[in-house]
Amino acid sequence: MLQRTIPMLILSASGLILILAYFSPVTVVWSDTVVGWFNILAGVAFVLGAGNLLAVNLEKISARRPGWAYAAITLASFGAMLVVGLGKWGAVPNPSFPDVHLAGDQDSTQSAYGWVYEYVLSPLTATMFAMLAFYVASAAFRAFRAKNIESILLLGTAFIILLAQVAAGAFLTNWIPEDRWYSFVRAEQLKEIILNVFQTSGMRAILIGIALGTAATSLRLILGIDRSALSKG
Repeated sequence: MLQRTIPMLILSASGLILILAYFSPVTVVWSDTVVGWFNILAGVAFVLGAGNLLAVNLEKISARRPGWAYAAITLASFGAMLVVGLGKWGAVPNPSFPDVHLAGDQDSTQSAYGWVYEYVLSPLTATMFAMLAFYVASAAFRAFRAKNIESILLLGTAFIILLAQVAAGAFLTNWIPEDRWYSFVRAEQLKEIILNVFQTSGMRAILIGIALGTAATSLRLILGIDRSALSKG
């Protein structure tokens, strides 16, 4: 019983302190302490996540399950980045502490960590998103079939935005005077209206819904109504 009650009390107290810190300056110091504890727990969570990564991929490699070669590449990459990151190989010396190697900056491409990030990870990430563009185009083709009113609105909006992004949109609508009341039908102005009016209002409604859902979930956790964050059962 205590294994669930004590964590629940700590969770509730931490949540209440963080909420009160926005309204009372007295609890600001308590809030900083709670945030410090959170950072410590986050560090422990990273270690546990790394252990779980090793366990899952080692099990896949030992069992020779499909995709075990990718698991081996994952572990090799993880180990290499861990070594160069913790060792700060080639890190730019810190001017304030030139004799302390671990005080150097490793974000620069002169360090092994920064070089791998800039010239290996970034190109791979760009390649992955470039390949995803084909799947997005395929999904858009299926979604833009004018089967109902919603699909027609989606299709029309997408067509206007795409038309305004290319030279053809300006070519087709540049003949419309900019000082007339009907100048809003120009491609660039239609795009601005859609993005600044309809999209902004829709995004604000979504964000308000997300905020209300987050607040409701937080209150359920703080009040002890939802205990799924502690354990199963």
